Amino acid sequence: MQRRDVLKGAAGLAATLAFARGFAAETPGKPLRILVLGGTRFVGPHFIELAQARGHAISMFNRGRTNIGRVQDVEVLNGDRDGKLESLQGKQWDAVLDTSGYVPRIVKLSADLLASGTAHYVFVSSISVYSSFARPNDERSPVATIADPTVEKVTGETYGALKALSEQAAEKSMPGRVTVLRPGLIVGPEDNTDRFTYWPARVDRGGEVLAPNTPADRIQVVDVRDLAAFMLAVIEKRALGTFNVISPPGQFTMGALLDACVQAAKSDAQATWVPTAFLQEQKVAPWSDMPVWIPETGGEAGTSLTSVERAIAAGLTIRPLPDTVRDTLAWHRSRPEEQKAKLKAGIAPEREKEVLAAWHAAKKR
Repeated sequence: MQRRDVLKGAAGLAATLAFARGFAAETPGKPLRILVLGGTRFVGPHFIELAQARGHAISMFNRGRTNIGRVQDVEVLNGDRDGKLESLQGKQWDAVLDTSGYVPRIVKLSADLLASGTAHYVFVSSISVYSSFARPNDERSPVATIADPTVEKVTGETYGALKALSEQAAEKSMPGRVTVLRPGLIVGPEDNTDRFTYWPARVDRGGEVLAPNTPADRIQVVDVRDLAAFMLAVIEKRALGTFNVISPPGQFTMGALLDACVQAAKSDAQATWVPTAFLQEQKVAPWSDMPVWIPETGGEAGTSLTSVERAIAAGLTIRPLPDTVRDTLAWHRSRPEEQKAKLKAGIAPEREKEVLAAWHAAKKR
């Protein structure tokens, strides 16, 4: 992929810098025009409502199929990122927030089109871009690569590398005008993946709860509302560069999470902490069966130790874990019964009972 011709050479670069300075002179302290690519669920609505509360004007570009009407008072532009971009042509925004870019070719299509009408492109990536988690990562750590960069099927194996290539595609389309945000596990109200919701929901049911390894095991998450606030902050400040966006290493632990769940649910739940080795024997998987948690061993030893110093210095704030748990549980309790009955993540109740019984039997032996 190559830069657009208008950006080649000194003349093109000078024109680009002058264009960006013109936007910068116009917008500080004033309402911004912000385009959100996607934005129909979870992260998008939280960001849009916060931006509107601060007086900014929002446009949304999406296919118009999901969560229609979730946000109000926005300009809705329908289309498809894979080539059906007509509704974006000839328009200008102070900033673009890309919450839905997963494939570099498709990111490039929209970034190329928007390059002439926007000064700042904020791309929401992921800490999954890093090539290894054996040690803690910061924003300078190597990113994943893929043998065939034209692959567009997003899987567990390709997701990180495609996100890394998408970051690069955005920067090539808008050199010097891109902010890359790399969130970790995004949690909080309206997260229907249940990757975090499992824990307050499980504790709310009460009884003996299978818990992984020890209460001291470290975890990293970011409340969707803290992520939204940081997104808006980098847009308002036009802060460029790359930022990991997640709680600082060691701020949160599994024990603190379970304690917060018990406090919020006011249930009789009791955690039984089962060592990693026994969970492995029982084929209880980190992250899926035991959401949020990844043991600090082997190739995953650095996963929960990702550096966030750069984002903290830029203004990222992380709310107390009990606040996130309380609000997530309140939202979960308001969900339709069928969603509450069958969560998308976490060990199944019957399987949990089996593992707990096996653990108690093993201790007796």
